[in-house]
Amino acid sequence: MLTYDRPFIDNWLKAGNRTCPRTEQVLSHTVLTPNHLIREVISKWCTNQGIELANTIEYIHEGAATGADRAHFLFLLKKMSLPLPHQKEAAKELRVLTKKVPSFRTIFGESHDFIPQLLGPLSKTESLSEVPSDLQEDLITTLLNLSIHDNNKKLVAETPIVIPVLIDALQSGTMETRSNSAAAIFTLSALDSNKLLIGKSGALKPLIDLLDKGHQLAMKDAASAIFNLCIAHENKSRAVKAGAVKVIMKKIMDRTLVDELLSTLAMLSCHQRAVEELVQLKAIPCLLTIIRESNTCARSKENCIAITHNLCYNDRTTWKELREEEKAFGTISQLTSNGTSRAKRKANELLERLNKAVNYTHTA
Repeated sequence: MLTYDRPFIDNWLKAGNRTCPRTEQVLSHTVLTPNHLIREVISKWCTNQGIELANTIEYIHEGAATGADRAHFLFLLKKMSLPLPHQKEAAKELRVLTKKVPSFRTIFGESHDFIPQLLGPLSKTESLSEVPSDLQEDLITTLLNLSIHDNNKKLVAETPIVIPVLIDALQSGTMETRSNSAAAIFTLSALDSNKLLIGKSGALKPLIDLLDKGHQLAMKDAASAIFNLCIAHENKSRAVKAGAVKVIMKKIMDRTLVDELLSTLAMLSCHQRAVEELVQLKAIPCLLTIIRESNTCARSKENCIAITHNLCYNDRTTWKELREEEKAFGTISQLTSNGTSRAKRKANELLERLNKAVNYTHTA
């Protein structure tokens, strides 16, 4: 676990980043946990050195809304029920304010009525394709901004109109709208209860489609959302049924978002149907090749060998292919000495099984 200065990491997340600033790994959630031990150590050091430690109370309460904030917020929200030009004007301003001013994100959490009012222009049409693209984009992006605020995540996801609107945006919005919709689903799915709610709502299929055919940034947002949702056991089977395995393997073979997608594939490879699909797609040679590539990080090598382990122990037809690969390249043997502790364990188990099979054949 890494520790950061609270204002820095909070601003990093508020800016829409969903990776660790240091490792660049996709974050499984964006919930911040105070490190009281580190703060106590710093506090003692500052006291010993005669340095006054900055007071964080002001920072903690910087999202408090003023009366003027509320008045302007209600004025903008009322415009969402006026004719289209007023809706566009208000939506654009709310998009900017909810990104830059924490208090406006806070106000949305004060009433269950505010989000439905915000999304009024979208709820009055059968499809988002009937809504002007700039208005749709501003409203979806505002939802993304709201979902970044931890106290809003449950309220936003459980507002009945929100998840259907996000799913519709994934399917019919501009590429930026689709990307922001995927990012909103990612941030909302930091809560376990939201993972289940979003998975049941049918969001995985359009996310997988976006991963398959979206632009680079949209694919990254979709991949992050799929990963988060698949942490919930029930969503693994939904993802597999929605075609995730084939799309993910295609991207990995193309060397697109390899690190992120290997993490997801490692979770899905415990599912029997996923095993069958991966065997058909000849995944093992691809995975072992990635392990051998010089630019592959230790975590991805670990995921590759974990997936290979799952395939071999759930489909006996893969052992011959693995034996031939190991004889030609010695990939697994190398991993037993230079992999992570988990990778070494998986590699050793595979080698032991291979050696037993060879010894058995010789004895026979």
